Amino acid sequence: MATALEDYRLVFIGPAEGQTAVGDYSQNFVDAVTPYFGEVAQHRTGGPGTDSVADIRRHRKAVAGLIASGPPGRVLVHAELSTAVLAPFWSIAGLKGVPVTATVHDAPQGVWMPARTRFVARSRLLTHSIHYPLRPVSRTVEGLVNGRRTLFALTEAGRRSIAATYPRSTAIYIPHIVRHRPTIRAAEDRPKAVGFFGLVYRGKGFEQIARIRQHLPDDILIRVAGRGTETLPRAEGVDVVGGVDGAAEDEFFGSVRAIVVPYGKRHFYAESFAASGVVAHATAYRTPVVATDYGPLAELSRETGAVVVRTHGADPDTVAEDLARAAAALINDRDTLAEFGEHSERTRQARSGPRIAEQFVAAWEQMLARQPEGV
Repeated sequence: MATALEDYRLVFIGPAEGQTAVGDYSQNFVDAVTPYFGEVAQHRTGGPGTDSVADIRRHRKAVAGLIASGPPGRVLVHAELSTAVLAPFWSIAGLKGVPVTATVHDAPQGVWMPARTRFVARSRLLTHSIHYPLRPVSRTVEGLVNGRRTLFALTEAGRRSIAATYPRSTAIYIPHIVRHRPTIRAAEDRPKAVGFFGLVYRGKGFEQIARIRQHLPDDILIRVAGRGTETLPRAEGVDVVGGVDGAAEDEFFGSVRAIVVPYGKRHFYAESFAASGVVAHATAYRTPVVATDYGPLAELSRETGAVVVRTHGADPDTVAEDLARAAAALINDRDTLAEFGEHSERTRQARSGPRIAEQFVAAWEQMLARQPEGV
């Protein structure tokens, strides 16, 4: 029998809005699930490499207080776990007598670098000297912390990777939330341009922009927006916008017919399977996507409004040429743009906050119904 959540306090732990894409996701997630709970108590944290050991102790104490002050036997803890964001991970470590779930953003592991405190993060050499050789240890530590807990993945590939790495856990796939955004003009009626969007870091493919520019026709502009993009080199035919929010974000997506997602391997530790927040943003604006087939991007399809370019381990120049060719063909085909816009609309409705919240609630209720009273 399902357990109603209106009697429960949700203790939510995740990065603050603006602290990487996971912080933005966290806000969307809380907004979506709050109506189902009697109460939601949030503990928001910083991003990667921001916490000292003392900060982590403070976060743990605060989370323990939110749990203790909740209705006895009616507290559910949920954390957002992502690479090198220590506070959510260590705040749920060792919790007993309370159900705990987590969304693993960089599956199969949650934090990957469990010792990357603010001091360690100052040195790239120290960070990797500690964590790279101790990969089996960190994998084991994460397995011990999460034990038989329910772990959510935002891609099917991520779910499979969690199930294979941590077979004692229950791994559930629920798609990435597509946040509500204004309905802007159709892609086929926008300027003749492609966009690159997102936070600049390794693996996002921003280094491919110059190569892709070489292979695009001159009449197709490239526009680039997102946190950190203002530091990218300028070039003819490439308009670097920088960070955008609110109306500026609406304007950016209204100025491109498609978003290119040239992802590759993010780090050298192991394969990870992260959902693309950039794809979710594009879907929110009914904007078609041209992507590599790296990791979970291979799960995209025409039915989700995407062209997937099969890279098969090709060299960067070949990948850039293939992406440019696919983008140009899409941008110049009004009928396909219109079709992809319709697919994107259906996807954004199916993955809206309310629809995704329903899936989490169903999983939580089933989990709670299976657990002994008070656990």
